[in-house]
Amino acid sequence: MSKSAAAQELKARVDIVEETYEYCLAYAAKGVGVQMAASTDTPVRERLQKLAAALPELPECFLGLVEERGGAAHEHYQAFIDVLRRDADTALAAVRLVLAQSGITSQMVDNLNGMIHLRALLTDVFLVDEMLRPDAEHPPHKSPDDADSPPANS
Repeated sequence: MSKSAAAQELKARVDIVEETYEYCLAYAAKGVGVQMAASTDTPVRERLQKLAAALPELPECFLGLVEERGGAAHEHYQAFIDVLRRDADTALAAVRLVLAQSGITSQMVDNLNGMIHLRALLTDVFLVDEMLRPDAEHPPHKSPDDADSPPANS
């Protein structure tokens, strides 16, 4: 079963967030100081630019998937999409601030990674990513009411 276009688009943005965070963890550990940053920050700058491009559309992509799948609990998704939008906007402001610097140091990236705004976005994305798992039996709007019930005896 192939993923829908909405699911693929959302998954691509989720992957950018997760991969950028992981890359930034490694960059933060490199110890790139002010002297080296201007000449060696190109890879991290490119990752952050890709993240900055992905964040504005992230909530709309999730909304597109929810609308595509339909479901009775749409209002629950709308409330979360509002949270996702706020978290993406605040994370984007921080990413843009880092990108505005002439050189991106390891300490800047470490501080960016540690910001509650980026961590909130990352946690949002982890939740969305779990809903996108290809082996998930049910779309995210299905209630797992019977999941905790013991199996029926034969």
